[in-house]
Parts: sequence; C-alpha cells; structure tokens
Amino acid sequence: MLALALTAELEGVTDLIPIDTVESPYYYTFKVQCTSCRETHANWVGVSRHELNDQSGSRGEANFVWKCKNCKRESSATIKAAPEAYAQTSPAKSKRVIEMDCRGLEFTDFKPDGEWEAKGIESGTKFSGIDLSEGEWFDYDEKAGEEVSIKDIKWEIRRA
Repeated sequence: MLALALTAELEGVTDLIPIDTVESPYYYTFKVQCTSCRETHANWVGVSRHELNDQSGSRGEANFVWKCKNCKRESSATIKAAPEAYAQTSPAKSKRVIEMDCRGLEFTDFKPDGEWEAKGIESGTKFSGIDLSEGEWFDYDEKAGEEVSIKDIKWEIRRA
C-alpha cells in the first residue's frame, strides 16, 4: 500500500481537496516504476478512482492496469477510497490525501494536474478551480476581506 501525502502552508483556507466526483473525475498524475525490473516509465500516467480496467488473465479489475515495456509484466493499482481533505495546521503537517493498493508497480512522483477546492477559514467561502501545478496559489476572500494562499507545497509518496 502506498499513500500520496501533502504538506502545504494554507493561509486563510482549509479543507483542500481535489475535485473528484463521478461527474468530474480527478486524474491523479504519476510517474510509474516496475517493481520487477525497476524500469521507470518515461511518460506521466493518469489514474482515476472512477475508472475500472480489466486485468488480463483474471477476473479482477483495477483503476490502473499497466504493462512494463521492458519486462512485459502486467501490474495494477487501485485507489482505496475517496480523497481526504487537507486541513490548515500551524506549522504545516504531512497528511495522506489518497491511499493506493499497488501490485507490481510503484508510483515514484506526483504532479497535481486538475482542479482542487478549499474553503475560507473565517468566512466559509468556497474556492474552486484551484490550480496547484505552479506550486502555489493566491486569491482574495471578499467576505473575510483578506488574501488567502496555498504555499510551500510538498508531495510525498510513502508506504501506507
């Protein structure tokens, strides 16, 4: 089991979470490595918890099924549950966003493509369409009358 963990400095916002619904699925974008031959796939791959793919030679299904180009082994990964919201803490603490059951592969890097949402701590204002791909995000909370931000974003893939 692997977990994608986030550490970030949230200013004026809390409950940061990817927008991940059946109607608007979030594609978690990873670098993938085969655990048999240790070959790392050159391209980024997208994994959605709402997609199921058949595994060859079995009746099993997984969110992501991948065949290593080097050793030809088939591997799979499944996201175990809906993402967990990242709450504002001071100082910033690492927290698991999703947990993945990986068989024959490991995710080695994460790229935050897609939209996230959060809410204002003081005002409860909903901020959606948050783009974390630049490593930071800034906006203004009209109700609270203050700037809000997400900075010092660090992603980690670790054993769950």
